[in-house]
Amino acid sequence: MDILTLERLEKLFFEQGYDKIPSNLPEFNFYCRREMQGINVLYVIDYRQGLYISQDQYAHMKEKVSDFFRDRGEQEVHVMTLVLCVDTEKARGLCENDGLCWIIDARACRLLIHETQAADFYGWKDILEEYLFSLARERRAAEAEGAKGKRDLRALSWANIFLVAINIIVFLICTFTGDLLYNRGALGVRELLQDGQFYRMITSMFLHWNVEHLFSNMVVLYYVGAIVERELGTFPYLALYLLSGLVGNFFSVGYELFANLYGSSAGASGAVFGVEGALLLLVMIRRGRLESMTVGRVAFAVAFSLYCGFTSAGINNAAHVGGVLMGFTTAAVIAGCRKIRQFSDHR
Repeated sequence: MDILTLERLEKLFFEQGYDKIPSNLPEFNFYCRREMQGINVLYVIDYRQGLYISQDQYAHMKEKVSDFFRDRGEQEVHVMTLVLCVDTEKARGLCENDGLCWIIDARACRLLIHETQAADFYGWKDILEEYLFSLARERRAAEAEGAKGKRDLRALSWANIFLVAINIIVFLICTFTGDLLYNRGALGVRELLQDGQFYRMITSMFLHWNVEHLFSNMVVLYYVGAIVERELGTFPYLALYLLSGLVGNFFSVGYELFANLYGSSAGASGAVFGVEGALLLLVMIRRGRLESMTVGRVAFAVAFSLYCGFTSAGINNAAHVGGVLMGFTTAAVIAGCRKIRQFSDHR
């Protein structure tokens, strides 16, 4: 980020009591201040935008600057050239034979003074170095803020937000279409086995019977899913969510066949319980703590959720059990694969 602009440098000159001499060439600017010993001139060449002049041209132009003031009756004219650049080698070739020439590296915000050049020019060395140091500090602060903003964006669990949004959108559509999506997408043993509508294993994961059903699932998913996604990554998290929901539905179908109970079921509970199971595993392998979570807290939350399901009517507890087991297992497999890959990388 090029924070040092000609306008900012010009403001510094004005603050030090220098006046600007009008120029027809925007790359060449002159600032002067009268002193008791004569007139001091800062001759600024903006050497950043593809400009090129030879050493002879440079020497001729600098002599013209001195002549400009002498023609107006000035006896003592002191001219310091400041070359504002991003290519310091190119700038050094321009003024290496001039003792009154300094290079300002606009990219690094630093003043370059070589051995053959004047060590100071009426106090300007300290003024410029202090000013450039403040600009470099400002740039680092801006870069740190930008990096923080990028980290904050990366920290957002986009896949989890997407899943929550999809569930909410589908529910809103259901409020306008009545039973249409429920009839075509809810999970039923007869539709699955007799009619071969296996897609219902997926579609039922995004349907909810009422606002309370949706709210309870999405609140847990929003907070717990964000942590799990940050730990596992986007695509592993999505795979875990879908696998947990599918296995939860398999458990649900198996239980209905075993109990000879046939009905329609829907909801993201199996997938959500899978996310909770994954969180439990992640906290365990993190030695009992992950962000604000501990093993005791997560285990209690999972157990309490299962307990509430078993003590409530109309709850598909088989999907909950299948989901939590699959989520725990999938997270363990992902973590194990990562550990194997890290071991291989270190060999």
